[in-house]
Amino acid sequence: MKKTASPNPSWSIGSKIKSPVDQMVDYDLKKMNQPEVYKLLIGSVVPRPIAFVSTCNTKGQGNLAPFSFFNVVSSDPPCIMVSITRKNDGSKKDTLLNIEATGEFVVNTVAEWMVEPMNQCSGSYPHGVNEMEVVGLTGIDSIDVKPKRVKESPIHMECKLEQKVEIGGDHPGASTMVIGRVVRMHIHESAFQEGKIFLDEIKPISRLAGMSYGATPDTFDIQRPTEVKI
Repeated sequence: MKKTASPNPSWSIGSKIKSPVDQMVDYDLKKMNQPEVYKLLIGSVVPRPIAFVSTCNTKGQGNLAPFSFFNVVSSDPPCIMVSITRKNDGSKKDTLLNIEATGEFVVNTVAEWMVEPMNQCSGSYPHGVNEMEVVGLTGIDSIDVKPKRVKESPIHMECKLEQKVEIGGDHPGASTMVIGRVVRMHIHESAFQEGKIFLDEIKPISRLAGMSYGATPDTFDIQRPTEVKI
């Protein structure tokens, strides 16, 4: 992973920037159908991190699926969120059903070396099928929750259900935002040094629009402002 300069290192506060943005096209989302709105949103909010969520039902049957409506919520308490959309027929996905039944799940991060099996897990499998076993990934025991972790993933977050928020109803495009309290983390040993996680060692993959994914080959640093005096 290469460290580069910021895009405009000579910029100073109050300076004008050069932007290619000119004419805009306006869309009234109230007049658009759900697939059209979906395409606009996922093409605009990029890149998106991927939560590879492992769950199990009350019988102990495992499930594994990726979700890109995912982010951090807070650090005290340590919480993350995953928004799980409804299926095309309006029914709930197995991941959500399992979380509602058990109150537990694991978020496994996605690295470059596991993109293909992760993508395969996004398919529609019969209820009760363990995608982790089907695609050849390795399940290992968690400590504080029942769902297995993905051994090949560089970071695992064991979560207990903190809260869920229903957005919309039971139709395609509606979703349930699941907020999970992270009770334990497991980090690839070489990726965690002196309290810092190194991107070179976890090689994160992000979700873009359509069928596209993004790697993280280059990064740059910019110091955050403290007290701004004008």
